[in-house]
Amino acid sequence: MLIQPRSQEDHKNVVEQGFTLVELLIVIVILGILAGIVVFAVGGLTDDATKNACKTDASTFTSAYQAYKAHNSGTAPTATVAGVKAGLTGNTLGGPYLQAWPTTVDETHSGAAAGTPDAHKWTFDADDGSVNAACA
Repeated sequence: MLIQPRSQEDHKNVVEQGFTLVELLIVIVILGILAGIVVFAVGGLTDDATKNACKTDASTFTSAYQAYKAHNSGTAPTATVAGVKAGLTGNTLGGPYLQAWPTTVDETHSGAAAGTPDAHKWTFDADDGSVNAACA
């Protein structure tokens, strides 16, 4: 039995559809590489944003503390974390000095004897309002 080769007309009628497996795999690998680059680049930005929020909160707290003292004849809020929190966020003379209590304050190490804050946090001395920022 003799096999006849197809004519050129037969080849014109055949329509190739879709992509080959190799083409799809190449596209998937390229997309994976690009995704890895983006995740690596964005990963460091959250750390920078957290540090900036910490610095901003510490600065805002210092300004609010000084404003409280200026409006209250140089008197500071009660020398406890709760007293400072109530004095700066409550509706006292000229207040509230803070719309909301900062989330980056390390309350467990703040107070009369301000200790070393946790990473990306800051503490304050309730006696004089000084800030010790680990994020600086």
